[in-house]
Amino acid sequence: MISPTAGARLTLSRRRLLGSVAGLAGAALLAGCGAPAGARDAGPPRRGGVLRVGVTGGGSSDTLDPHSPATNPDIARTLSLYEPLVHWDDAYTLQPAVAESVRPDPGARSWTATLRRGIVFHDGRPVTPDDVVATFRRITDPKDPKSGASGLSMLREVVPAGDRQVRFVLSEPSPVFDQYLAEYSNGIVPADFDVDRPVGTGAFRFESFTAGQQSAFVRHDGYWRPDQPWVDRLELINFADDDARINALLSGQVDAIDQVPLSLTEVVGAYDSVRLLTSQTGSWLPITMRVDAPPFDDVRVRQALRLIAGRPEMINQVLSGQGAPAADVYGRFDPDFLSPTREQDIGRARDLLAAAGRPRLQLELVTSPIQAGAVEVAQVFATQARAAGVEIGLRRVDTSTFFSDQYLSWEFAQSFWYTRNYLPQAANSSMPEAPFNETHWTDPQYVALVRRARSEVDAGRRAALVRQAQQIEYERGGYLIWGFPDQVDAVQSYVGGLVPNRTGLSLSGYEFRKAWVAS
Repeated sequence: MISPTAGARLTLSRRRLLGSVAGLAGAALLAGCGAPAGARDAGPPRRGGVLRVGVTGGGSSDTLDPHSPATNPDIARTLSLYEPLVHWDDAYTLQPAVAESVRPDPGARSWTATLRRGIVFHDGRPVTPDDVVATFRRITDPKDPKSGASGLSMLREVVPAGDRQVRFVLSEPSPVFDQYLAEYSNGIVPADFDVDRPVGTGAFRFESFTAGQQSAFVRHDGYWRPDQPWVDRLELINFADDDARINALLSGQVDAIDQVPLSLTEVVGAYDSVRLLTSQTGSWLPITMRVDAPPFDDVRVRQALRLIAGRPEMINQVLSGQGAPAADVYGRFDPDFLSPTREQDIGRARDLLAAAGRPRLQLELVTSPIQAGAVEVAQVFATQARAAGVEIGLRRVDTSTFFSDQYLSWEFAQSFWYTRNYLPQAANSSMPEAPFNETHWTDPQYVALVRRARSEVDAGRRAALVRQAQQIEYERGGYLIWGFPDQVDAVQSYVGGLVPNRTGLSLSGYEFRKAWVAS
């Protein structure tokens, strides 16, 4: 049940939304930019047309680099232009992409990828083993490692092994190496890749890009899926503000938007011309605590803050009940997920803070609209904390500031992550060498367990190690993970092909090759 406070906030949000929609629709008519579209069915797949998509966030630091995406628009561009050897499908299972197969050799100390026959880059050149070698050399360059490098720390050498084969030679066994290869930040590029003239194998070719504003792409006629993409042109438009993004959809200025605030899904879904797309995901919106900075360097403070969190209340107030509570451990869809629980316990939290010498704790939480629900959950948590004698002041910054050079220096802040299994996620965020170790956590026992788990070939022994690592992170990690939000996106009724997706990435995993637009 939503509390009276949450209900009042929802009412105000609806008033603000509906009022601003009227103003924007009128402006659109005056400008000749289009008005709210009447409801019409997408019908069967058809070729042609333009797909205009409103994407959350982004800013002056936006990039076309396939190996360093950070914001939602970055990721949407990456998945439009580039593809990894293998990828996660809508059901979060591994599927071939640039490679027709990726298989371990006996003992999993090496893996062999066989490239798809006839696959070409946007400029018409065939993808070769040398391109794959150059791609991973670029990702793991010790002078400029890209975001995927952390998951490839066991990679010793990449060598051609035939006309269409590439061998990945490892320093240790890696039975789940294909999961690391499937990261969207591991897209295959030509050996002479130039980020100013981006070329990949994706369904769309680059046309234009203005950081913080928008991007435009056109159909890759040589795409290896002969029936895709359906549309001729794709336009991605940045929106830092939720209201502006929703208004653009309802006024007909865009055909689809990601991340409808869950408190407004009922309002947006009431429009006949709009179809909501709801996905259960393993995404998570943590509150981050730097364990090397006071007061978070005291595990009792971290434990207390986790006990303060009323997770069902957060799910109800922030997500309108559309999500699942979490208990400070990620990897929801991992077969070896621990499935822990944690109940709110204000009395125990007070005791822990007193024992830590922090009975009247005052904190500043840095928040930003980096993902739907982030700012709202910060507000709810600050209210909950008062019951334990903790005063949390909120410092709201824009997304560009949040993801600036300060990003990994925030002492008490937030983040967002999409679905990953446990070991790949740990490589991205929880290991000392992780590119996004937001909590600065370096627990020796934990590190040893993860390193053993990632090289353990026996599935049963690996599962036991992964669960032990999760237990340690549950007890003394730097993340407060309160829930796994459902992903709700919205499309005009005339847009077809986009379906629920467990990856946590919006709009069918930002794979716009699947979408078509009715005439």
